[in-house]
Amino acid sequence: MNKRDLIDAISGKVGDKKTATEAVNAVLDTITATVARGDKVSITGFGVFEKSDRPARTARNPATGAQIRVPKTSVPKFRAGADFKAVVSGDKRVAAKKR
Repeated sequence: MNKRDLIDAISGKVGDKKTATEAVNAVLDTITATVARGDKVSITGFGVFEKSDRPARTARNPATGAQIRVPKTSVPKFRAGADFKAVVSGDKRVAAKKR
């Protein structure tokens, strides 16, 4: 599922495609900005989005074998919540919500 598919799936639940697009974009923009600042976004039952720092390291170019220096960087990290893990493993079902 890509972003367009997600918007299509949500539009059936919120009423129209424009509202669904705005909602998805608002959620993703908020998560991105919050994590970029270094704060965590914790969604109970779903998971935690956070910023993780990777230290500088030495790597090897697989084509030439030469060593290269990789600078330190920050990357986004996601840890799935217990409910999300249970649904994916098949131990729990997603409850269908009525509109």
